[in-house]
This record gives sequence, C-alpha cells and structure tokens, in this order.
Amino acid sequence: MSNTRVGIDLTALPATVLRYLDAHRDNDPDTAITAFVADAVVVDDGKTYTGIAAIREWLGRSASEYTYTIALTAAAKFDDTNFEAVNHLEGNFPGGTVDLRYRFTLDDDRRISRLVIAP
Repeated sequence: MSNTRVGIDLTALPATVLRYLDAHRDNDPDTAITAFVADAVVVDDGKTYTGIAAIREWLGRSASEYTYTIALTAAAKFDDTNFEAVNHLEGNFPGGTVDLRYRFTLDDDRRISRLVIAP
C-alpha cells in the first residue's frame, strides 16, 4: 500500500466500500458480508477475523452489542486498491463517541480482501 493519502469526496469511494458502509450503518450484516471475498481478513479492536464465517459472526455481534449512530465524515485513497473511510460513532459504548478509520484493501474484482478498523 502506498503511504500517500489523498483526500477524496465521500461519494468517490468504490461502490463495494459504500455498500459495506451503508449496510454497516443500517445494521444489515447480510448485505455487508456480500462485499467481502471468501478469504477476507478483518481486524477490529485488536482481534482478527478470517473468512466469511468469522466475519459474518463479527458483523452480527458488532451490530447487536451496542446501540450507536454512524456518520461518514471523511474519505481517502492511497492507491487503486487501498481506501480509507472515517466514521464518527456516538452511542452507549465506553466513551460514548469515537472517530474510527476503516482501511479497506480491495482485490482485483473490487471486493474487500482486508479491512482494518482503528481509531
């Protein structure tokens, strides 16, 4: 991945990324999972989830563990396969608010092969 980060318009994120983000915001794990390749990797809160079954379980748990709102606030492109979306979350989780960076790596078919979520 290139280290050069270029801010982009929120709507300029790839369709797959936008589909995932919309589904995540709407607590729709069935749609969110369609954005991933079969052997995708998600890293969230220090834990790694590999493959569709583990990611589906993570999506279901993250959607039900807390109640929160999500607002997409920024987007960036590193290169043709690496993108970042910044979401502002407010809810009943510890701390109550957080800005999270969602770093996406896409495969040749423009599906998510890696997602890293961190503050």
